[in-house]
Amino acid sequence: MLAVLPLVLLLAGCTQGNVPHEFHSKARPAVEQRDGYVVDHRHPAQGHSSRVHFLVLHYTDENQADSLRILTGPHVSSHYLVALPTRRLQNQPVILQLVDESRRAWHAGDSRWGQRNRLNDTSIGIEIVNAGPNRSWVGSDAPDITPPGLEWMPYPDQQIDALIALARDIIKRHHIPPQHVLAHSDIAPERKLDPGPAFPWKRLHDAGVGAWPEQERVDHYRARFAAAPVDLATLQQALVAWGYRLDISGELDDATRATLRAFQMHFRPTDYRGLPDTETSAILWALLERYQNDAWQKLDS
Repeated sequence: MLAVLPLVLLLAGCTQGNVPHEFHSKARPAVEQRDGYVVDHRHPAQGHSSRVHFLVLHYTDENQADSLRILTGPHVSSHYLVALPTRRLQNQPVILQLVDESRRAWHAGDSRWGQRNRLNDTSIGIEIVNAGPNRSWVGSDAPDITPPGLEWMPYPDQQIDALIALARDIIKRHHIPPQHVLAHSDIAPERKLDPGPAFPWKRLHDAGVGAWPEQERVDHYRARFAAAPVDLATLQQALVAWGYRLDISGELDDATRATLRAFQMHFRPTDYRGLPDTETSAILWALLERYQNDAWQKLDS
């Protein structure tokens, strides 16, 4: 009994002292007894960082009940689910957390952005309950085939307000830069379409979530490229500089059209046929200038 006393006193008397408050969860003591050993949490290292570099947004392409059933099953998951309709508690929106942020959710699949592959390892995934298109259409379909009568389900204001609150909190805690807030279609353009052209990216940007070009710079580049259009190989190079994985071939192949479609759904949703044009180039150059200046200077030199 006496041999146990020092540990009991240690567990009871330990405080977090000078340990930064963000290191400890409120539920975790400074000293924690586990199976066969004791962990002392009072000496946190300074040399560490978040595993999270990206925030990836999806639509579920299902109703609320099926979305929750699928995302809590054994095959796919996300860290959060933004419900529809949005439930409120104490006048605040309720978000469903399905996977702890420290764990790897299975939401991104075969994905890549910049030099990183398999973005499940380095991202937080948010699924938004939304039925997507009213016609059967998936990202693997040829980019030049758009179903007739295609319409996209809108995102209600209350749902987007809830998403913005969640995304701003995640971005702040993990120091995610604006250009790393991505669509599923951005990181898998030949497979995915979500969250689709109805998603209000500009509204999110205005609320502090994600990237958006400055209109004045878009106008500048539109006038410039109207006089001297960007060749396809240079446009492919610029898409790669932004983060897409693409062969620079100078040919308008299916991969290039799918990548252009993803970019246009994100930044020019009124026309997402996956065709190169002056406005697409202008938006891309304005984004690079604003967020990735080194890459922009190499392209623009």
